[in-house]
Amino acid sequence: MVEPRNCPSSSWTFRARFRSGAFGWKGSRLAIERIAEALTEIRAVARHDPAAAAEGAVLLLEKLSPALSNVDSSSGALGNAAHAAVQELAVLIGAALVGTPVRKKWLNRLFEAIQIDDPPYIESLGDHWGMLCATEDLASEWADHLLPTLRDALSSRTRGAYAYFPGTTLCYSALFKARRHAELLNVLAMDPHPIFPYAIWGARVLAYQGNVDEAIAYLKDRSGKSTSEHAIARFAEDLLLKADRRSEAFDRYALLANQGNTNLSTFRALAKKYPELEPAKLLDHLVESTPTEPGKWFATAKTLKMFDRARQLAWTSPCDPRTLVRAARDHRVAHPEFAMQCALAALHWISMGHGYELTSTDVVEAHQLATEIGGSSPQTEQVSILIEQILDPARPMASWMRRALGLLPTPTRRSA
Repeated sequence: MVEPRNCPSSSWTFRARFRSGAFGWKGSRLAIERIAEALTEIRAVARHDPAAAAEGAVLLLEKLSPALSNVDSSSGALGNAAHAAVQELAVLIGAALVGTPVRKKWLNRLFEAIQIDDPPYIESLGDHWGMLCATEDLASEWADHLLPTLRDALSSRTRGAYAYFPGTTLCYSALFKARRHAELLNVLAMDPHPIFPYAIWGARVLAYQGNVDEAIAYLKDRSGKSTSEHAIARFAEDLLLKADRRSEAFDRYALLANQGNTNLSTFRALAKKYPELEPAKLLDHLVESTPTEPGKWFATAKTLKMFDRARQLAWTSPCDPRTLVRAARDHRVAHPEFAMQCALAALHWISMGHGYELTSTDVVEAHQLATEIGGSSPQTEQVSILIEQILDPARPMASWMRRALGLLPTPTRRSA
């Protein structure tokens, strides 16, 4: 074991930048930059003195919430940056080879920081408390310290009174690290309505004992109706993958567990996690998962250069006309047939009333791309016929499209 050296607390550059109330209401971007700089500084020290870096990590975690207390964090970006920092710093502190007296001091300091964590920027530190203790004996000491207060709070909740203890997750994490699993389950059983961050510890105990299905069922049953299905799916998928039940993990939980901000990011997350699946088959599975909206996977197929599949999807169900026009514009040289179909599909969906806040410019560009690319292909006549069908006055937006294109209205037929 070694003691932190070479980096007294006063030597850290970030120390002055994270004084209490250091950032104003509009300081979110600057705060994120400062967090990144502090992590870079700590990483640099960790390369030659992990113990000293861990000391710096403790200092940063102490100062984080007070420094950020006045910042508008409504966008979520600052919260995400702080959360990511906590995850990285917790691992660094837990892995540091230091003596028990030093580690006890760190834990005491971090516990105090959690008590005043408002807004809660470092609350996820509790999930790592067992790891921060490093040894089962120290984790057991912390469990003994926290248990009486936790039991009192749970007894109050059982009686219907509101009771919150900020050391709840810390206690469960310490019990888990100390292998006091039966005790952990018994304490959890006292909670009439455990939230997900608490109930997951019971599931982890069952998973540790090799009871994968029971762990998933326990979490579904005990974490309450307010728990996100995505959170349960991520936990369940991870357990099944670790148990080498890959097919079951994919079929039951993969789609929910790997939802990205875009369909393409969802595809890439799944492709990375399940490399045994061929891209075309994975895409087919995703398309089948949205049977009423297969066209939403057009952009994914196009980006993956599955042009035949993308063309089919463009016509199957409504696609964003601007996305289709952009695809036609980008591929008119390298893949003219695909580009022409995209432009025609854009006209089709516009004529049917799909698209958000479209303008005449969108109509003109789609029409121009379709006619220009179609005019240089063997299908010129078929393209012209299809465009006329698309601009049939019976379609909801055809009259507006004709005006946008400067075309005279098609005369209506008089009945005999």
